[in-house]
Amino acid sequence: MSQKLKNRVFDYSAALIVLIAVLICLIPFLYVLSESLSSNRAIVSQLVTIYPIDFNIEAYKVVFADGSMLYSLVYTMILVLVYALLSLAVTVLAAYALSRKRLKGRNVFLLVMVFTMYFSGGLIPDYMLVKNLNLLNSSLSLILPSIMSVFNMIILKSFFENLPESLEEAAYLDGCNDLQILLKIMLPLSKPALATIALLYAVFRWNYFQDALFYITDENLYTIQLKLYNVINISQQMAGENVNTNLPSEALKAASIMFGTVPILLVYPWLQKYFVSGITIGAIKG
Repeated sequence: MSQKLKNRVFDYSAALIVLIAVLICLIPFLYVLSESLSSNRAIVSQLVTIYPIDFNIEAYKVVFADGSMLYSLVYTMILVLVYALLSLAVTVLAAYALSRKRLKGRNVFLLVMVFTMYFSGGLIPDYMLVKNLNLLNSSLSLILPSIMSVFNMIILKSFFENLPESLEEAAYLDGCNDLQILLKIMLPLSKPALATIALLYAVFRWNYFQDALFYITDENLYTIQLKLYNVINISQQMAGENVNTNLPSEALKAASIMFGTVPILLVYPWLQKYFVSGITIGAIKG
């Protein structure tokens, strides 16, 4: 077998594997979408697969008629934006400082941070800490405890270390201090990495609901994922007093899941070029 034929077989095999992986990820999404657009008869009869049966949008009418659902969506968007910006700022400061060889004791600081990736105080101490800081039923309880991911910090630290040291040395000769070097040189060159880290933080905050489940009891502070959790467990809770008894609970669940999933999916196309560059640039630079 010639080398050209071997390469072609490898390319086709890789494409087939990727296609199978895409289908594995896409089919559940299509099933939930189809179920949210299907009729009561089709759902009860288990006729729904990856396309709607007896197409209708009654489930979405109920979801969008629920003011608390829309409020949670807007609140979560604002929370995600604030969280991503604050987390990115903290991560940048930590990563830049630890990437400088002249920082005394940086290995000790890094070891302490990495230690928290594997060991924690536990759920009860975390709850007691948040309670003693008077952060229960506060948006800060959803921001401060997880404001920095050590994993993301290490990624950004490695990126900073791969930037040419000559740029920093030239800036020092021009009279720049560390903050000016960070803001005027490091950050403009790090847009792909910053976009990647920001997206990781945004996706984490959007999808994570466990901290809200523990720390939030005020319905005005419910995140969209916590609302979905309640909908899935108490399927008609979100409809309030205007419950449509002819609408199957599974359709409401599916429509609610789509309502909370689509917004974060719309973010990916805007950051895709930065995300791909940020993921692969470390390998390119060695």
